[in-house]
Amino acid sequence: MTKPLCTAMLTVAVPVTDQDRAKELFESLGLKTRLDAELQPGFRWLELDFPDGAASLSLVQAGPGLPSGIDTGIRLGTPDARAAHAALTQRGLQVGDLLDWETAPLMFAFRDEDGNRFYVTQIDPA
Repeated sequence: MTKPLCTAMLTVAVPVTDQDRAKELFESLGLKTRLDAELQPGFRWLELDFPDGAASLSLVQAGPGLPSGIDTGIRLGTPDARAAHAALTQRGLQVGDLLDWETAPLMFAFRDEDGNRFYVTQIDPA
């Protein structure tokens, strides 16, 4: 059997119109800034780590070829979906209903200030 060529997901980039505003939102959710640098003139790379360090989120400047307002498909895990739902609602973001089904963990969707959609699912704390 051959070894896999790719063995991990390192980062997911999400286009935003205001990197500082987006950074503040995700830091409020518990992510920590790992890298914030201008890699070339006019191109700032902003990367935030999740507490478990398994993957990171990069907030890149939106533009004509990279629009914001997308469904990111990103699922965020939280030990307390009700608290996360309340905190995001309190920030004034568009937050969907908290889905409380017998056959699935608590979950909901929200949109950041740029209209990017994220999903939050309750996970058992490790």
